[in-house]
Amino acid sequence: MKRFVTLALIFVALALAAGVSAAEPSVDDILAGVEARYKGPGFSARFFQESTLKAMDITDTAEGTILIKRPGMMRWEYERPDPQLIVTNGEMLWIYRPQDRQVMIGDAPEYFGGGKGAGFLSDVKSVRKDFIVVPGPPTDAHHVLKLIPRQDRYNVDAIWLYISRDRFEIEQVLTENRFGDETRLTFSDLTFGLNPDDSLFRFEVPPGTDVLQLNEQ
Repeated sequence: MKRFVTLALIFVALALAAGVSAAEPSVDDILAGVEARYKGPGFSARFFQESTLKAMDITDTAEGTILIKRPGMMRWEYERPDPQLIVTNGEMLWIYRPQDRQVMIGDAPEYFGGGKGAGFLSDVKSVRKDFIVVPGPPTDAHHVLKLIPRQDRYNVDAIWLYISRDRFEIEQVLTENRFGDETRLTFSDLTFGLNPDDSLFRFEVPPGTDVLQLNEQ
């Protein structure tokens, strides 16, 4: 009798294990779900940003809106704590600080390279090409993927994506660098199916604004 009970318990354990593994899709399936969700020309969202400098034990927060158009175009409008606009057409980058009457201009691929600034959101298919993707520990609400940059020249150690299980939307992006610093972006109010005009991803420098080159900072 004990033997039959033991065998029954083993079968139950195996069935439960199979159910757990079946419930979590493969990395390829998760990426395919994300690519399908983000396949349109563009989308918008609100964001909340937490940036932590480990060595100084400082955490700053900011929030605002983001507008994306594939491929490579982004418009980050910071509302708090200070107004700031980051605009790129995929080649040029403008960072405008109206309170300082200052705009910094630079090279977009360098600024967003290696996944910095969640630049891959402007073309999620680039994730397969630019990163080694491995599964992270899933949560009840999210699939979790860890992105390891294939190029080691952008000071990005790893990026964690928290992807909603029901809609395959990227709800959080956590970027870690080799010094232990972290930037976490949390997205809400995502709106898909947009096709914003290209003019929104170029910046006309207002008269009287100081212009600085990013590579000189």
